[in-house]
Parts: sequence; C-alpha cells; structure tokens
Amino acid sequence: MNRQNFFGHLALAAAVVILAAFIGQMRRMERSHATFESRTTIVVPHGHDHDADEADDAESAAEDSEVIVRFRSGTSRATIERITEQLNDRLLDRFEFINNQAVIADEDGLAPETVAAEYRGLAEVEYAEPNSVIELDPAEDKGDFEEMARVSNDDDDPPVVRHPGDGGAQPNDPLFKEQWSLLNTGQRAGKSGADVCATRAWTKTKGSRKLVVAVIDTGVDYNHQDLRTNIWTRPASLAPYSDEDLGDFDDLHGFDAADNDGDPMDDNGHGTHCAGIIGAEGDNSDGIAGVNWEVEIMPLKFLGRSGSGTTKDAIECINYVVARKKAGVNVRIISASWGSTARSRALGDAIKRAGDEGILFIAAAGNSSTNNDTRPHYPSNYDLPNVLSVAALTRNDVLARFSNFGAKTVHIAAPGAEIMSTWPGNQYEEHSGTSMATPVVSGVAALILSVNPDLSVTDLRQRLLDTVDKLPALDGKVSSGGRVNAARAVRAE
Repeated sequence: MNRQNFFGHLALAAAVVILAAFIGQMRRMERSHATFESRTTIVVPHGHDHDADEADDAESAAEDSEVIVRFRSGTSRATIERITEQLNDRLLDRFEFINNQAVIADEDGLAPETVAAEYRGLAEVEYAEPNSVIELDPAEDKGDFEEMARVSNDDDDPPVVRHPGDGGAQPNDPLFKEQWSLLNTGQRAGKSGADVCATRAWTKTKGSRKLVVAVIDTGVDYNHQDLRTNIWTRPASLAPYSDEDLGDFDDLHGFDAADNDGDPMDDNGHGTHCAGIIGAEGDNSDGIAGVNWEVEIMPLKFLGRSGSGTTKDAIECINYVVARKKAGVNVRIISASWGSTARSRALGDAIKRAGDEGILFIAAAGNSSTNNDTRPHYPSNYDLPNVLSVAALTRNDVLARFSNFGAKTVHIAAPGAEIMSTWPGNQYEEHSGTSMATPVVSGVAALILSVNPDLSVTDLRQRLLDTVDKLPALDGKVSSGGRVNAARAVRAE
C-alpha cells in the first residue's frame, strides 16, 4: 500500500469512529431525555394487553417535551408568544375556555421538567408542569372475581332488602339477563337484589335524548347497533367546532384530541364499553340495555388504540365540552373512567371550569386496592364540588378486590365487576373495574336529570349521595357508605 492510500484509509477509519461515537452519544441523550418524562398510568382493568405499540405511543409523546403553563390573569396572547419566542419554544395551543392555560413545546431538546422550571421562574406564570403520559392497565384476572364471589357468600354477608314494585320494566334485549348490575336475580352465584334498582327506576323514566353525557375515553364506536340511536350528533344549527390554534373540525359526533380531528371512533374498545353502560338503547331486541334507554352520548377521545394518551389531550376534551356547553349543547355530565397517582394542577383547573358551567365530573376511584385518603388518585381525588369518585362492587354487594376506597375521598359505589356491555363492531364483552362502575353512576345521574332537568350540579351530586343503599361492607370505605340506587334517585318509590 502506498503512503497516499495508507493515509486515505486512516482518515476514513477515523471518520467512522467519530460517526459511531456521535450516534452513540445521541442515543444516550435520547435515553437520558426519556427518563425525565413524567409518565403516569391509568389504574383501570382493561382487556387490551400492553404491547410494543403502546410503548411506542408513550415514547412519541415523550419526545415532544411539552409543558402545560397557566399564565397569570391579564397576560395577553402577544405576551405569551413573545415569551415562548424568547425561550426558543413554540405555542401549540391555548385552551380558550380554561382561562390562561396554554400548551408549549420546547425546541431545544430539553427535558420537560427543565422547561417547566424555566416557566415557573417567570413573573407572568402561575404554574407550569410537564405534559404527562397516561396509559391503561391490563385486565384483572377473571379467576379473581370467581374467588371473590365464593368469599362473599358467607353467613356474615348482609342481606339485601327488596322494596315493593322492584320488578319494574324489563327490556327484551337478549343479554339483559347477564346485566346483574341492573337486575340481580342471583345469577352466577350473585346475591339477589344486589343491583342499582334500575327496573324500578324505569317505571318513572328511561332517560331523555334532550340530555347529553360526554364520555372522555378511547372514543366510542358510534356506529354500534346498540348505540347509534343514542349518539350525540351536532345539530345543523350549530357551526362546526373551531379552535384558534388547532383549526376547524367537522365534529359530527364529537372530538378526537389524540389525533386532532373530528372523528372520535374507538379503536380500543374501552370507551365503547363505558358508553354502553350509560346508554345502550333499551328494548330494541339487540344486545343489552343501558341505564338510560334514551340519552345522547357525546364521544370524546384522548386515549389512542393502545390505551395511551396525555394530560394535555384530556384537557383538550374538557375544553371542547365546555365550548359546546357554552354554544347551547345540553351537556351536563362528564364520565371519566381513567386516572393516575400523578396530580396535575392544569387538569384540576379544567375540571373546575367544567363545574362552573354546571357539569358534573364522575371519575373512577382506581383499581390498585389502595386507600385514596392516603395515596391520592386523580382526577377522582380533586377536592372540587363537581367531582364524584366511584368505587366498584361485585355481584355480591361487596367492594371488589381491585377497587380503591377512601372514607373521605371516595364518595359512592356501583357495580363494577363482570359487567356486560357494548364493544366495537356490534360486539359485546364483559369487563371489570372502577371504569365500569363510573358509567353506572353517570347513567343514574342522567336519569335524574331526565326528570329534574334544572337541578344544579351541586344538587345533582347531593341527590346521588343522599339516595344510596347503605351497605355494611362500605362502612369506613366510602364516604356515603352506600351503593347508588337509581329508583331512589329518581324518586320512583
């Protein structure tokens, strides 16, 4: 080899070494960046297993280094844009109906907490926090529920007192016999009467399509045979949804914050299951009956196919609900079957804003078998007058083994184990969790409003708490000490 070729090869080898070192350093930086992400987990049993796609969703959310900032009152958009430009950041969105909140993306490759700390140091900023990732948990093992049924059938299990007229209206839906939460006849080793007294409530009301319940979740299969009649459709008189920063959306049936479009079709299943519990059409010879046979369900999506989403997108959905309420849509309830142990001031402010518009926020207590009084779970633990936290019961009227509890912070219980409901593609599946208990209470709240449409959010919440069936098993576990009772709630007695 001549000297010229030798030095040429030497230079090439050196370049390869330098390039490899650079790539390795970049990967180390990426891994280091990921460790700073604030990742939270929804504590909700669900049938979808974790897989590589879910991890990829979380990683892609983490790469954006987004922060949620609340600027002090009076801070103009021009000032916000000037601040973000000075910090080499980008204003992604302002939540128009949640005062002074904005989402900002970093463009310097900094960790989210570092970016949030920069904003917290500014006089114009009230608070700043990373945009956390939220993920669904896998399902509870079915064998666990069978064991719970055996354990609860002992001599000390409190009897259920039936009231005259408990028979009530029974729909012709073929799977109604599996819906022990609505009418428990003792099927599958359950306890007769351990239900929400739905059939007796239906002698007074089966719901109203003048009332809208927003389901913030993985979206809803709005074409499902048992749901399509009860899905909210934007009235012709109402203009399509428009957001100054995000753009215009043809929100025919709701909004998808996960994909930033107007199509909240469910590609996971969780949201469709929750929607069916609230309002699958009753007495239509298909599938199941919802707590409401007639209602309008507004699908909102912030959790994607793998069950992963962000706090920002949850707030986007709440902002949408508030916007539609202010535009004249009679949405009175948000059903939220998700949560985590991470507290977000931004999410709390968004829920409070919904309360200001007269919207009750019903939230799952969580499924870690833990005490929310000592280990808070959000959003169910926000101490707000429009928040109602829901624990889950088995078909034997005892607290489900997976359910969180809290004598101060969990307010009411409802059936949540082995609940049959709608599933995408005109299917029906059985799932368990406080995810399932939450829409039961949301459905009963909608029944109340169908006969008392002018109730304030405070009075609606109190009605639900004042009309529970007290259960000894819930003493010291739930503040009301009882299971939701639809018949009492609508005063069908």
